[in-house]
Amino acid sequence: MAGHLEIHGYCDSRFREVESRFEKNFKLGLEVGASFAATIDGEYVIDLWGGYANEAGTAPWEKDTITNVYSTTKVMTALSVLILVDRGLLDLDAPVARYWPEFSQGGKGNIPVRWILSHSSGLSGFGEPLPLEALYDWERIVTVLERQKPWWEPGTRSGYHAVTFGYLLGELVRRISGKTLGAFFRDEVAVALGADFHIGLPVEHEWRVAEMTRLSRMLPGEIDPESIAGKTFLNPPLTPGHSDRAWRSAEIPASNGQGNARSVARVGSLLACGGSLDGRFFLSKQTVLRAIEEQINNQDLVLGIPIRWGLGFGLATEKVPFLSQRSFYWAGLGGSWVEMDLDTRSCFSYVMNKLLLNIAGDPRMFSLRDAFLTGMKRL
Repeated sequence: MAGHLEIHGYCDSRFREVESRFEKNFKLGLEVGASFAATIDGEYVIDLWGGYANEAGTAPWEKDTITNVYSTTKVMTALSVLILVDRGLLDLDAPVARYWPEFSQGGKGNIPVRWILSHSSGLSGFGEPLPLEALYDWERIVTVLERQKPWWEPGTRSGYHAVTFGYLLGELVRRISGKTLGAFFRDEVAVALGADFHIGLPVEHEWRVAEMTRLSRMLPGEIDPESIAGKTFLNPPLTPGHSDRAWRSAEIPASNGQGNARSVARVGSLLACGGSLDGRFFLSKQTVLRAIEEQINNQDLVLGIPIRWGLGFGLATEKVPFLSQRSFYWAGLGGSWVEMDLDTRSCFSYVMNKLLLNIAGDPRMFSLRDAFLTGMKRL
């Protein structure tokens, strides 16, 4: 495979090291298929793809190949919610129950909207055992969440809402707009931007979806199934890499968005440019700035690592180099990533179909990230 490797796309001469490392990841056997894209002021300076759309290496990864980006989807979900905030239709400090009265069950009546966006509502997982297929039934999941009691005192700690994030925020979007999260994102963002990203994949796009490599477990090492992390990640049981038609067609707005680096960077560039792109207004810069205000900064109860949370995004920290203190990001299971910076109006994204499980970050992505940030600092 490596001997016949061909990298496709475009890379500005200022970022040749990114292209070199992208190719090297394939030559080292770290990739099956992947894409990397970056924008400055909404214009692509990098748009690369290569490898294969299947593990057998018989179908090339094409320019329009898409695949599951797992939790990188949360950026699209958070953006959809922020649009409603910007329009004055959703108050971050109002109780969720104002818009969704049934949510008040289980002592949740005073939980404000912002605590869901900052993963601090105490609802990181499901309080009832669920099969994987339950995720395809929106009403069933919403009813479970309505009955549920928080697993810790809301607002005091963060605990990554791995899958619940999308249903909780998606139900707010549905109650306010009358549209599902996937439909709202499509109508308000994806179509307007020309972004090839889907939450609830229409059947006509099935042929473009890259096959993901499967892994035998959700998390590396041993995990106590009764711990908050265990209850969050192991219910319902999901094998990383699972992605059949039922999974892709459902709307799971925290976990099953389908796209590539180009489309993810296109959406991210909207945020990096302060809410407007190509002369079109989506939300105000003031709302973007609110979204990257620190909400909570602690050792996350689910991820087990320090996280500094804004409203739906991870924020820059002193321990990891960022372009500025106004950088923000999120990532997906197995390696996908998107990072935005307001000061430089830049964004980059990495999407692949070979999953690696590393809770501290993907080494392929960090190599590409380092090369891109180095290039940005030279501009």
